[in-house]
Amino acid sequence: MKKSSLFTLIKEDFATPWKNDPAIKSRFELLFNYPGVWALVAYRVSHWLYTKRLKLISRIIMGVTQIITNVDIHPRCKIGRRVFIDHGFGVVIGESAIIENDVLIYQGVTLGGVSLEKDIKRHPTIKKGAIIGGGAKILGNITIGENARVGANSVVVKDVPPHSTAIGIPARVIIRGKDKSPLSHNKLPDINKQLFLYLSKRLSVLEEALKTHHSEIIEKRDEELEKIYQDFISTIEE
Repeated sequence: MKKSSLFTLIKEDFATPWKNDPAIKSRFELLFNYPGVWALVAYRVSHWLYTKRLKLISRIIMGVTQIITNVDIHPRCKIGRRVFIDHGFGVVIGESAIIENDVLIYQGVTLGGVSLEKDIKRHPTIKKGAIIGGGAKILGNITIGENARVGANSVVVKDVPPHSTAIGIPARVIIRGKDKSPLSHNKLPDINKQLFLYLSKRLSVLEEALKTHHSEIIEKRDEELEKIYQDFISTIEE
């Protein structure tokens, strides 16, 4: 990530809500309604101190910030420009996490680790332009690709390719390599519903065939069932 002055980064942090949140109406609101912005500003200062080996002071600053904003950011992590933490409450960003430019993070997101080893990268890398939905947990040294989307409350333990959408527990990629639209949760497919629909129709066909002793019923409706099945498989394909 290209280096910029501390003042420039902070100035961008205060300007970012105007680009990402249609609810903001005045600069006065930044003082009381955007804890994510203030957490980022505190992080900028503490990260600068951390790089100057003033680690204790930087940790104290972020400790106080956590109490005030309910956002927990380790001062050692790397956060790029124009990152926006919307609402912010409950966000946790671990020590070795890397967040590139223009990333949007919603409330309750965790960028956590799965290892207790020291001096290794234990936390995720979030590439440029990614969107992380509210409550998502991204765990381990994995990469969320450029412009990728992670659905709300998903638990991600594997890499997500660029321009893709991942949802579920554990998260699976449902749209691969072509998603350039905003993260619209109301348009995401329901993979559990698709599976239930397939199984219920398959049972119905089998029951009808057994009752009438006409096996050709299965053949006639197999094309419809195969389409439902393939739709389901395509959404959970690794």
